[in-house]
Amino acid sequence: RKKKYALATMCIGVGQGAAVIYEGLG
Repeated sequence: RKKKYALATMCIGVGQGAAVIYEGLG
């Protein structure tokens, strides 16, 4: 369903954000 897709998209977005922050700090 759309809800599951939205949740997956949010998880990917959070993961990318964390990666960007991690690279910025590193």
